[in-house]
Amino acid sequence: MLGRRDDGYHLLDSLIAFAAIGDIVRARPAGDLSLAIEGPFAAAVAAEDDNLVLRAARALAAAGGGGGPTRTGAAITLVKNLPVASGIGGGSSDAAAALRILDALWGLHTPAPELAAIAAGLGADVPVCLFARTAFVGGIGEDVTAGPKLPPVGLVLANPGVAISTAAVFRGHAGHASNAARREAAPADAVELARQLANSRNDLSREACRHAPVVTDVLEALEGVPGCLLARLSGSGATCFGLFADVAVAKAAADRIGRANPGWWVQGTGFIDRAPEIEEID
Repeated sequence: MLGRRDDGYHLLDSLIAFAAIGDIVRARPAGDLSLAIEGPFAAAVAAEDDNLVLRAARALAAAGGGGGPTRTGAAITLVKNLPVASGIGGGSSDAAAALRILDALWGLHTPAPELAAIAAGLGADVPVCLFARTAFVGGIGEDVTAGPKLPPVGLVLANPGVAISTAAVFRGHAGHASNAARREAAPADAVELARQLANSRNDLSREACRHAPVVTDVLEALEGVPGCLLARLSGSGATCFGLFADVAVAKAAADRIGRANPGWWVQGTGFIDRAPEIEEID
């Protein structure tokens, strides 16, 4: 259910987090497009003209043609709570959030396939972030199909404070990609999910660790904390994740890792089981 007020919308857009861990995108009616960036990682975000949120807004405006009668622009605010270039899809999720919010704000009612096509033009990860549910992804990111619902799982995200270039990791990756394992049945619990994933790997891990050897330390820290069922690199890094039986165990593990590594960004959280909702701005 979408909430609406005449003064705007906002969306908590992270696909993997609860509460205030994710980035936040807000938009209000305005005469033109503008973007303000706030939050603990604002200084690391790309210059305004290159920001993926603004690119998404311009792409939607161009695709909308004449658009709805209320489309005159938007004052967009991005609250950047997630580290930049960290392999967890923060920027892509921000772009997907902007598409959803502005489509509602401008009254465009863009059909889902058209919105997905716009998302694909923005980057390989944007379509699945727009889909905002468990999914299998193929092609170069544009082939998104629903996956089985995941069970409640505790999750620790740990980033050592270094940025890794996705393009550089892909350029350095040698060899073929491993075969994707598509599973139709939903795992019963976190233990079963970890067991299923134990035989899979992230093909980019070796190259990411070569670019930033500290990633190995992060993986070892996750694997060594009590309750960790599985630890892996997220995307091209440098963020790594650990799976735990529940959120309480994950939060305790995150606290322990964070205290031992005060320079790292560490969060204990869990999966969400539905697409984030657009909410009213006070």
